[in-house]
Amino acid sequence: MNANAGWIIPFIILGGALQSCGAAMNGQLNKHVVNPWLASAISFALITFFFAGATLIHPNPLPSQHDLAELPWWAVVGGLVGAVQVYAGLTLVNKVGAGPFVGFTVTAALISSLLIDHFGWFRMQAHPLNTGRVVGSLLLVGGISLIAKF
Repeated sequence: MNANAGWIIPFIILGGALQSCGAAMNGQLNKHVVNPWLASAISFALITFFFAGATLIHPNPLPSQHDLAELPWWAVVGGLVGAVQVYAGLTLVNKVGAGPFVGFTVTAALISSLLIDHFGWFRMQAHPLNTGRVVGSLLLVGGISLIAKF
């Protein structure tokens, strides 16, 4: 990690904390809009307007033809994959609670991330599984089991 990038970890932590808030906010959005598809569209419309505005303010760099030619077909599906999580938050966070919802989300994300790292999927640099990573995953599974039970 770049020594001048001391903001990276705090920003990731902020993003994680805000994800919990976002799940609860989206749950209320769905509760009051009633239709989960409309609530999802509202949520994503705001995201789209935000990033379109940010692109207008900071239009550079733009991709080259070479960049676009090298783009894997599955790279553009990331937002749709993220939509599954948003829809789950909209429809399920009020049923299970924010703690278990985020706990299951984080645990599932971490375990799948370890597999992505281990196998180098999606062109990620491979980071093999080891005892520490497996034990850490098991501790997360144990922790979310306790949170969900109590």
